[in-house]
Amino acid sequence: MPLYRYKALNSRGEVMDGQMEAGSDAEVVTRLQEQGHLPMEARLASESGAGPSWRSLLSPKAFSGERLVQFTQQLATLLGAGQPLDRSLSILLDLPEDDKARGIISDIRDAVRSGAPLSTALERQHGLFTRLYINMVRAGEAGGSLHDTLQRLADYLERSRALRGRVINALIYPAILLVVVSLALLFLMGYVVPQFAAMYESLDVALPWFTRGVLWLGLLVRDWWPLLVAVPALLPWWLDRKRRDPAFRDRLDAWLLRQKLVGPLIAKLETSRLARTLGTLLRNGVPLLGALGIARNVLGNRALSADVEKAAEDVKNGHGLSVSLGKGKRFPRLALQMIQVGEESGALDSMLLKTADTFEQETSQAMDRLLAALVPVITLVLAAVVGMVIIAVLVPLYDLTNAIG
Repeated sequence: MPLYRYKALNSRGEVMDGQMEAGSDAEVVTRLQEQGHLPMEARLASESGAGPSWRSLLSPKAFSGERLVQFTQQLATLLGAGQPLDRSLSILLDLPEDDKARGIISDIRDAVRSGAPLSTALERQHGLFTRLYINMVRAGEAGGSLHDTLQRLADYLERSRALRGRVINALIYPAILLVVVSLALLFLMGYVVPQFAAMYESLDVALPWFTRGVLWLGLLVRDWWPLLVAVPALLPWWLDRKRRDPAFRDRLDAWLLRQKLVGPLIAKLETSRLARTLGTLLRNGVPLLGALGIARNVLGNRALSADVEKAAEDVKNGHGLSVSLGKGKRFPRLALQMIQVGEESGALDSMLLKTADTFEQETSQAMDRLLAALVPVITLVLAAVVGMVIIAVLVPLYDLTNAIG
């Protein structure tokens, strides 16, 4: 979800300046009003100037990734051991090393001591905790099993973090290999090939057409190499800016799902994420419609997120979840069948979690197969290109040597 910066007036008339993850600026305004604040401004954090953006990149969030998992796990352990909530938060206050994290825990503890539920105290942290996190805590409070809910939440966060880590780790080596291959080809074409071009020009010999083509490309790379380096370097920045355009993002995500190589992989990855989120929310007592509203914001693919939003409307009108999700024809059939079995057996939450386990395993296996195939393909392409260049520049020299001999 995009990050928004906002300004608002609290009940004492003081100006608040903070950040919040939300689907739109209207959602930011609504959530601030629900917290009793008067919104003054809400805009994307990326539009707030270069300074804050660079600072947010260089400084880690107080609660994100492993830190959030540890906080949730430790709080669940203390509550399960019979410690009161405010006492548990006081114990956790001494664990973080940075002042920012201690300040956040202190604010949460003070809010709890003043009579606010933990979910409300978390919601007052200006978007630091996601809607998924807050709604699961709220459901645990309502059901009287907060420590069990936090334990399941910690397990969910750990699984999500591990899945994200596996995907990133699987892409690191191919990315490094592509960079090295590109630089090697750039050096070969921009430095080595022009040396042969100058030699053949001085000899004034007739060259085959493919040799002339390779020499022409080498001279082109030599003269325009700064542009050839700058374009790939600026391409991620351009794509990042374009991805903030909702219309472009919708088209891109729908196009990716239609690709034979990456489409099924993205669908499986997002299906496991959706199933894990829905199953965890339902198990903690969150109603299905509310769980769908939260889960669609967890998805990274906007086309699948739109399908979930349409499915929520169909579920509201009395249709089954499996049938509603199947109308978009983007989610895997196996997932829809497993969800249907869960609906018919009355154990939808358990079946959703089993679906998540299944597709997490399939995603991991697909990533392993893709990685195993991608590295040899890149190596073979590099060998073929280098071989063609060598043949193109050396065959005329070999013919010339034979003619002289």
